[in-house]
Amino acid sequence: MSTPEVTARPSVLFVCVHNAGRSQMAAAYLRALSGGRIEVRSAGSAPAVSVNPAAVEAMAEESIDMSAELPKVLTTEAVKESDVVITMGCGDACPIFPGKRYEDWQLEDPAGQGLAAVRPIRDDIKARIRDLIADLLPAK
Repeated sequence: MSTPEVTARPSVLFVCVHNAGRSQMAAAYLRALSGGRIEVRSAGSAPAVSVNPAAVEAMAEESIDMSAELPKVLTTEAVKESDVVITMGCGDACPIFPGKRYEDWQLEDPAGQGLAAVRPIRDDIKARIRDLIADLLPAK
C-alpha cells in the first residue's frame, strides 16, 4: 500500500498598509514564479482605492499584468489561512497567531513615486520572492 502524496500547497499572505504597491508586486511575482505551486494572498491594513499605476507599469516591464488587481482589506481569516505572513511596513496592524511564520520585509514605499523609483523596489521584491520560493519549495 502506498502512502498518499501530500498535495497541500504552502500559502503566503503579503500585507502592506495600502495593498497598492509592495504587497501587490510581491503577490504577482509569487504567482508568476511559483507556477501555481504556492497559494498567494495579499491585503492591506488600510487599503487604497486602486493599485499604484507605477507598480503596475513596473510589473508590466516584467511581462506580469497587475492591471486588474484591486486592493483588499486585511482580514483575520486571511492570516489564519496562510502558512507564511510577510508584512511590509504595516507595523502592528497584522494579527498574530501562534504557529504562523512571520517575516517583515523592510522595503521602501512606492506610493507617490515614479517608475524610476519603483524599479529598484520591484527588483528587491523579485530577489526576495526567489529566496522564498527556494525555501518553501525545496528541490526534490
